[in-house]
Amino acid sequence: MEIAYFAAGCFWGIEKKFSEMIGVCSTAVGYMGGDGSNPTYEQVCSGESGHAETVKVEFDPQQISYADLLESFWQMHNPTCLNYQGWDIGTQYRSAIFIVDEGQRQQAEASFQAEIGGARRDEPIVTEIVPAQTFWRAEEYHQQYLAKRNR
Repeated sequence: MEIAYFAAGCFWGIEKKFSEMIGVCSTAVGYMGGDGSNPTYEQVCSGESGHAETVKVEFDPQQISYADLLESFWQMHNPTCLNYQGWDIGTQYRSAIFIVDEGQRQQAEASFQAEIGGARRDEPIVTEIVPAQTFWRAEEYHQQYLAKRNR
């Protein structure tokens, strides 16, 4: 199994989309990319922690590639929105790919360049590609939030 981390707005919808993909073994929502340990949802939503709402994706590379996850990531959200997605506004909703190793960095950067060169976007892409930090698992009521509510 391998791990990937993505931030793309509110983690509920992104988590659900990744969890439904063949080859994804598990998902969890949490916080990454800011300061402080064990942040709470309230601290992250304040915008002062610097953390982004993040989805941890555990996947079987024999069934789905990291490149496939990246392609889905680009389609799941609008990567041209700086610090917002839809009605969700703040740095915690930024677009980010948190890489865990050099291979992921290379693939993420190639994917980013392909997305820039593609015809899907009229505005500049603002997605960050940064090293993964500690993933702070969100409170239990956030885990599989939409699936628990049959959405």
